[in-house]
Amino acid sequence: MESVMAKRLKRQAVPSEMLSKEFLSQFKSEEDVSQFLKDLHAQVLEQMLQGEMDAHLGYEKHSLDGNNSGNSRNGSYPKKIQTEHGESIIEIPRDRNGEFEPVVIPKHQSRGLSIERLVISLYAKGMSVSDIEDELRDIYKINLSTSAISIITNKVTQAAIEWQNRPLDRLYMIVWMDGIVFKVRESGKIVNKTVYLCVGLNNRGYKEVLGMWIGKSESSSFWMSVLTDLKARGVEDILITVTDNLNGFTDTIKSVFPQSTTQICVVHQIRNSCKYVVWKDMKEFTADMKEIYTSVNREQAAAALSHFEQKWGSKYRHAVQSWHRNWDDLTAFFDFPVEIRSIIYTTNLIENLNGKIRKYTKTKLSFPTDDALRKSVWLAISEIEKRWTVPVRNWGIVMNQFIAIFENRIGL
Repeated sequence: MESVMAKRLKRQAVPSEMLSKEFLSQFKSEEDVSQFLKDLHAQVLEQMLQGEMDAHLGYEKHSLDGNNSGNSRNGSYPKKIQTEHGESIIEIPRDRNGEFEPVVIPKHQSRGLSIERLVISLYAKGMSVSDIEDELRDIYKINLSTSAISIITNKVTQAAIEWQNRPLDRLYMIVWMDGIVFKVRESGKIVNKTVYLCVGLNNRGYKEVLGMWIGKSESSSFWMSVLTDLKARGVEDILITVTDNLNGFTDTIKSVFPQSTTQICVVHQIRNSCKYVVWKDMKEFTADMKEIYTSVNREQAAAALSHFEQKWGSKYRHAVQSWHRNWDDLTAFFDFPVEIRSIIYTTNLIENLNGKIRKYTKTKLSFPTDDALRKSVWLAISEIEKRWTVPVRNWGIVMNQFIAIFENRIGL
């Protein structure tokens, strides 16, 4: 498809003034032509970036519409890029709020996007096919039909399916599980759909999203199908799982991965406990609750819970009972050294992922189909994973601790 797009652009007529004898007389050698094309390419990219900045701010340079708008241009910075014409240095515009994210020359990349990658990048930001058509025409001066754009974006579906069905590692040290809710049109109505996500920590210390699954409201029965899928794709063992406190979740995990240590997210437990607390008690209640999960061991935590119950049990019985009910899974992290504890006692890692997915899809109030939702979330995940380039903190220490605790299961 990319070559077809390239041919389409090649068919565009070259302005006659650029083919005049007077204009062409400046070129004395092939090197002169190459240098001209290199300079021209750089200038075109700079103009495209200025168009992106216009669209980002909502007004053109020097326009009075920018007065008191809350954001404005803030100069530019030089960036070295690689093109088919060689190395060039171009000026990348900046905004005062630091929110501008260039598309045609993405951050942390030294090459501009091809038309196909540009379309996919815009689609990943939550833009519809018609929005992309307008963006290409108005900002980049590229005329591409909605049907051609649809052909490109439909490639994403196949790539997402291949990613979702890829083989996985035999063992994951930790798997975090959580769901994120989106609105999707179904049978003429807007309904809530949950995207179920699993993030694994492999035996090299790197995070990876193991997959995404779309279902109705979050339930332990759907998580059963998710876990079964992980097993079918090659996962034989998970040392530790970290989840919210969805009813029945622990039993579901144990039915598929019976040896896995299950840790309920302490932050979820805190949030759920605070639902029942009136505002005037909140500060004191949360301070007493903090004594439980910041204890040095399970015994001290149990004593803190006993004090917590004596003080608050009669007034907030349901909140206290939920700590007792989930106690074993809430305190599993006490069985591990401090370095592992800090990784597993909350689902913050996957909630941060959810927040970044929201950022990429924020322009979509609802999705027309499950497939449209799947494509957008997969593209967001692909962008996010590009930054997961280093192992988790203190990985050498953490791995040695895992080996000491789970030597027979790790099998290195």
